[in-house]
Amino acid sequence: MKKIMPSKRTENITYAIRDVVIAANKLQAQGKQILNLNIGDPNIFDFDTPEHMKEAVIKAMKDGHNGYSPANGTKEAIQAIKDEAERKGIKNIQEIFVSTGASEAIELCITGLLDTGDNILIPSPGYPLYSAVTAKLETIGRSYYLSEENDWQIDIEALESRITERTRGIIVINPNNPTGGLYTKETLLQVIELARKHSLVIFSDEIYDKLTFDGAKHISTASLADDVPIVTLNGISKSYVAPGWRLGWAIMSGPKEIIGDYIEGVMKMVRARLCANHPEQYAIKPALEGPQDHIPINIAKMQERRDLTFKRLNEIKHLSCVKPRGAFYAFPKINLDIDDREFTMKLLEETQVLVVFGSGFGQKPGTAHFRVVFLPQMDILAKSYDKLEEFINKYYA
Repeated sequence: MKKIMPSKRTENITYAIRDVVIAANKLQAQGKQILNLNIGDPNIFDFDTPEHMKEAVIKAMKDGHNGYSPANGTKEAIQAIKDEAERKGIKNIQEIFVSTGASEAIELCITGLLDTGDNILIPSPGYPLYSAVTAKLETIGRSYYLSEENDWQIDIEALESRITERTRGIIVINPNNPTGGLYTKETLLQVIELARKHSLVIFSDEIYDKLTFDGAKHISTASLADDVPIVTLNGISKSYVAPGWRLGWAIMSGPKEIIGDYIEGVMKMVRARLCANHPEQYAIKPALEGPQDHIPINIAKMQERRDLTFKRLNEIKHLSCVKPRGAFYAFPKINLDIDDREFTMKLLEETQVLVVFGSGFGQKPGTAHFRVVFLPQMDILAKSYDKLEEFINKYYA
């Protein structure tokens, strides 16, 4: 037989968060202990899914909810998501569907919008899934750069300069992964005005909406306008500490006469893939409407770790870091003329501290960064930052 080759659409797909693990696994196989600051999985550390959510899923299984659910999700889950959206101020909701993680919702909603040659605006830095999806679709992800000098807010002039006649949408990640940036009301209103002016769909990724620091409040983009098509993306993986359950959703809002045909295109694909995990959907209502005690407890732990991370990274020579306002990531800048991928791989090889190179998330040309996940316990973080400092002093003094 001839050698089987992959399709051309896979050539430009990269996913830095997972790619670095390959090198780490090789070191682990040699008996070396890896200090994992690379992946946003709270369950690896001292965070756990609330008990009432676990009990709801077990009960659903025992009650026989083990076949297919309706394609868009159970009535109970859809109603709970709608009620939560309305509590956050979202109006003019036209459709909601439950997905296999927010990632599936992202892919379905982008696929339903873009044709070959179309483009969508992706924040840089930003979550690499968006670029992977556009690469697979053979469409164009046009980066717009966030302003590191302004707490990683969106540079509105830079954003508008990236709009072309083939631009169909704007992606907003708030709080942002990987920077930890939290957008102001003024920033969001400016994005909405651009979408209104250029007839664009806003994709508002709000998966970290309940994880904000220093008393800051998250503002849902769709709560600020009901006349603009907005897809709000969320799920239970981060705020409700259940990433492995793979449950997310999309809330599609805006005028029906404008967004209706697009929604139907997306829902054709939703129906074609049957449904998300059925019994676990019975955890959505308990999550959104049940006890929320774990959230302030988790925020307090994360904020303490954020403070240590911010302090230490700014004390290390050749590094600087904007204080994260939400999520559980920091995106320090390497103030050296250096390739950030080579830096992070060398750091891993020498110290076994595993972070992700900044170019995997996008960054302004001529800059170098890496992403830190500050979910690990304080002693692990302190040890990691000690090793990072020793490494920089040794090789870049």
